[in-house]
Amino acid sequence: MTTTAAPTARTRVAELAAARITPWQDGYLQDRSTAVAALARLRRGAGRSAADLPDLWTLVDTTPLHHKTDSAPLLGEQQLTRAEDALHAALTLWALHQQSRSTRMHRPHTVQRPTGLGAAVRRLMPPDAIDEPVRKRLIRAGTAADLGALSQRLRDLIVLLRRADIPLDYGLLAGQLYTWQWPGGADTVRREWGRSFHAGAQPATHDADAGAASTASDDSDKDPS
Repeated sequence: MTTTAAPTARTRVAELAAARITPWQDGYLQDRSTAVAALARLRRGAGRSAADLPDLWTLVDTTPLHHKTDSAPLLGEQQLTRAEDALHAALTLWALHQQSRSTRMHRPHTVQRPTGLGAAVRRLMPPDAIDEPVRKRLIRAGTAADLGALSQRLRDLIVLLRRADIPLDYGLLAGQLYTWQWPGGADTVRREWGRSFHAGAQPATHDADAGAASTASDDSDKDPS
């Protein structure tokens, strides 16, 4: 008999972020007033702590994480706190990214079209060159001392991505922000961003050999099961 492993806390955070963003994104692109208003509220939290903005608690809804299911156990206190902070950061950064854009700025990652943070930043650069100021922004984000500093530095990168209409997988990012907060987590996430950066250098239409290389180099940028 085959059993399915319970989803990790990181996976649950990533899936919840995507589930919250998707209907807002659809509504915003259809100019629904409720979605437009929600994004305006969320944008105020970009780069700021969840504790600073209690007005956003109803929007950054973590209800599913507070309940046990057949496949998902209850999260502990530290897990919940870090999950809440990761969701707040991801959702508010997405709202900033989506502002005034007519296409989807949250786009799920695939091997064929990588949308992890590293790959997105790589797309800001020419195909055959490294833009040092942009690269240093990614490195600076990677050396942030805590989630608050990281969120502020990511905000600067998101502004650049928005100007260039480059999407990002915010479910994946939310899971990474959750992982970042644990001992050793920052090293794990930096490694994922680095691999994603190199995967993003692959052209959009590549041959079979290049596609195989992209698959191998990008595996760590996926949310682990």
